[in-house]
Amino acid sequence: MLLEAMPGDPAQNAAGMDASPEQVEALRAQMGLDRPAPERYFSWLFGFFTGDLGTSIVSGQTVSSMLVTRLPVTLEIVFLAFVVSIGIAIPAALLAARKPGGVFDRVISFLAMTLLAVPNYVMALLLVLVFSVGLRMLPAIGYVPFMTNPIGNLASVTLPVLALGLPLACFYARFLRGDLVEQVTRTDYIDTARAKGVGPWRALWMHAFRNSSFGLLTLVGLNVGTLIGGTVIIEQIFQMPGLGMMMLQGAMSLDLAVVQMCVFIFAATAVIANLVVDVLYAVLDPRIRYGNH
Repeated sequence: MLLEAMPGDPAQNAAGMDASPEQVEALRAQMGLDRPAPERYFSWLFGFFTGDLGTSIVSGQTVSSMLVTRLPVTLEIVFLAFVVSIGIAIPAALLAARKPGGVFDRVISFLAMTLLAVPNYVMALLLVLVFSVGLRMLPAIGYVPFMTNPIGNLASVTLPVLALGLPLACFYARFLRGDLVEQVTRTDYIDTARAKGVGPWRALWMHAFRNSSFGLLTLVGLNVGTLIGGTVIIEQIFQMPGLGMMMLQGAMSLDLAVVQMCVFIFAATAVIANLVVDVLYAVLDPRIRYGNH
């Protein structure tokens, strides 16, 4: 609906500004743009369920062939950003919650607040300034396929992954630290574990963290959409040929089939992620069995 409301004519864009009105109208009919918007949408939807994902009106490629090359790039960036965010957040939160108000807690809280205030696209530019322009350690733009050069691949995705993962890591660390401190200071089961001789780190990791992980899981599920949506800007900044850039280019050129498929993939991923979170609740706590009651 937003694309339909946007100014511009895809047929005019494809035909060129010098094309005659008759040529533009002929191209509109060829693209199916002369039909009403609801009819075109349900035609696309029917094609989706029958395996026809549509054709790009800009490049002439089928959307399915575009997804074959674009989807792995975005999946790699999103997966690594998720690993980085969780890999940083959990140790940082545990260190901060070990001694609330201590040196580690203050430093981690300060860094988390500072980095959390930086949007991911600003973070991307800062990373480029430091690691590409200043230190010349990592490439600023471009993507190297993993099968072509594994080392080059990791180097090419490092900055996009950090730009997406660092703000989320700060968000998760702040939330998890607060929940861990509450578990340690306000619950009797931690006192009982310590009275039995369980060490502070073991009590924090084996007991407090297990209960706090429910809140972290919920937060992760809710932020999957944020993580995926961030690729639209980050891929454009780093010139990553993924779904994010594909969707942005499709929106700018009013390429409906491309944008609709990208939106569907992003939305489906967010829904599936929340379903996985619900399943993991039952895995972490045997008392949660949805089929028993």
